[in-house]
Amino acid sequence: MTTLQPTLNAASSAELSPKPAAPAIPAKTWIAVVGANLGAFMAVLNIQIVNASLADIQGAIGAGIDDGGWISTSYLVAEIVVIPLSGWLAQVFSIRRYLLTNAVLFLVFSAACALAHDLPQMIALRAVQGFTGGVLIPLAFTLIITLLPKAKQPIGLAIFALSATFAPAIGPTIGGYLTENWGWQYIFYVNLVPGAIMVGMLYFSLEAKPMKLSLLREGDWPGIITMAIGLSALQTVLEEGNKDDWFGSPFIVRLSVIAAVALVAFILIELTASKPLLNLRLLLRRNFGFGMLANFLLGTALYGSVFILPQYLSRIQGYNAEQIGMVLAWTGLPQLVLIPLVPRLMQRFDPRIIIGIGFTLFAASNFMNIYMTNDYATDQLFWPNIVRAIGQALVMAPLSAVATAGIEAENAGSASGLFNMMRNLGGAVGIALLQTLLTKREQYHSNVLMQSVSLLEQATRTRIEQLTQYFMSHGVADHADATHRAIVAIGRIVQKQAYILAFSDTFYIMGVALIVALFAAALLKKPNALAGGGAH
Repeated sequence: MTTLQPTLNAASSAELSPKPAAPAIPAKTWIAVVGANLGAFMAVLNIQIVNASLADIQGAIGAGIDDGGWISTSYLVAEIVVIPLSGWLAQVFSIRRYLLTNAVLFLVFSAACALAHDLPQMIALRAVQGFTGGVLIPLAFTLIITLLPKAKQPIGLAIFALSATFAPAIGPTIGGYLTENWGWQYIFYVNLVPGAIMVGMLYFSLEAKPMKLSLLREGDWPGIITMAIGLSALQTVLEEGNKDDWFGSPFIVRLSVIAAVALVAFILIELTASKPLLNLRLLLRRNFGFGMLANFLLGTALYGSVFILPQYLSRIQGYNAEQIGMVLAWTGLPQLVLIPLVPRLMQRFDPRIIIGIGFTLFAASNFMNIYMTNDYATDQLFWPNIVRAIGQALVMAPLSAVATAGIEAENAGSASGLFNMMRNLGGAVGIALLQTLLTKREQYHSNVLMQSVSLLEQATRTRIEQLTQYFMSHGVADHADATHRAIVAIGRIVQKQAYILAFSDTFYIMGVALIVALFAAALLKKPNALAGGGAH
């Protein structure tokens, strides 16, 4: 008994003694994280802010509707190619030099886009802007999971969520306001002031390290080349496919074959290379694999809804860019309030529960829009947009934290590149799918509705006669001409109703995609630690 006493006393004193406080995080670390995430926010914002003003840009530089789409496509192709490359290039040139160089170039080419005079010039400038902006997204994510200790990473990931979910939601609002009140050039100039602040923060806070140019000789060049060709071809197919009638176009067929061959070759190279560009074996880890699937589907619905809502408001309700932006503001502004609260929720509750609630609310917001009518506009969209904002705010930070839990420092670049590329790729797939679905479902609903609008029906003949009399009483002298106009007017009414039904179908599909994401999230394992620490 006496021999045990000293041990018991030592144990009790250890229990009573205060635990050592976690080391304070230097202010420079937070400045680096916030500065990098400000860059990521601007890079993501530049996708939606330009889309909101595309018609004005096309008119200013003399681009046709079809060719003008390349203003967005060129940016997205360059961005999705550079995202998985950034982890390796940051090792080669040092993260400070690589991030600062691309941040400055992003601002230079943003201003240059505002001065473009024709379409080829704009496409080239947007491609380089996308290539430099794409660097800012994964490196912001990488800095969070390498610079911050595990306990503070949820705060960093909440900051990153502002770029991943808030920026796409608020982009049309900012773009619409600037275009209507200042001119389309200001959607590019708006980057300059926050961009200068970002460059100053990164210059001050990031530690200078020597370059490792020897890594260029050891680089996975076959993987880099096949990935760049495959991703750029795939992104172009997804962006241009619906416009070019998909596989009815030889151009789309050729690009699809190139994408398939190059991406299969890339996967084989990465699985067999001694020093692969991306460690694809991370996908076999339960949390990272299912997290990637959920993240892909999140991107599908996130970018898909930002594409569909402006289309609906413009085509059906006749809203201009600023009015569309005001409607979509309610999917963005609530996130500013909610996202900072998410790290506290992650301390109190299992992050998987928060992810599940987020996906459920996001899915519900889409299902709330599946019974749209001709009068479905600002007021009717208010509550679905609020619910969507809450869902998006709850999903991103905990999903990122759980998916990357246990990722080692040497795999941080691969994890960041894959995770962010997959969300962007999900967005591209989602928009392509929704564009095609909208076209096909409008045709289907038009055929169904036209069966009820037959000249054999007395109600149809009565409506045609009423419209004929209306046109004749408003200056159309010829009865045959007035009748023709009446039939055309009825055709337009039918087509408009068919489009409304088709838009409802697109919201239903996005809701289903988010339910699948919810099931993927349900398969996530509770990590031993929210980030780092070797939990597989």
